[in-house]
Amino acid sequence: VQLQASGGGLVQTGGSLRLSCAASGILFSINTMGWYRQAPGKQRELVATITRRGSTNYADSVKGRFTISRDNAKNTVYLQMNTLSPEDTAVYYCEASSVAGSHYWGQGTLVTVSS
Repeated sequence: VQLQASGGGLVQTGGSLRLSCAASGILFSINTMGWYRQAPGKQRELVATITRRGSTNYADSVKGRFTISRDNAKNTVYLQMNTLSPEDTAVYYCEASSVAGSHYWGQGTLVTVSS
């Protein structure tokens, strides 16, 4: 499984960005896809996940501002990020997990929110 993330960049406080992650390879076993982020000097943390059937889970810090969605036909997961703040600055990683418990990671995309 290969994951290609895109959509990061520089945005001002209050702005929006949309991240995309396209999966390729042997995907039949992939159930959950999601986004994690890692800010400088901090541990990687969960942002949001979505199952193949569309069940979602969000970190409390992004609830109401971020929306995760998934296009199974395109094997792509999206993260719409609104009302961004400097605290959202991080490298965002796409992740996919299989029903057997294997985890796959994309290369990360940098999101920088200026104050």
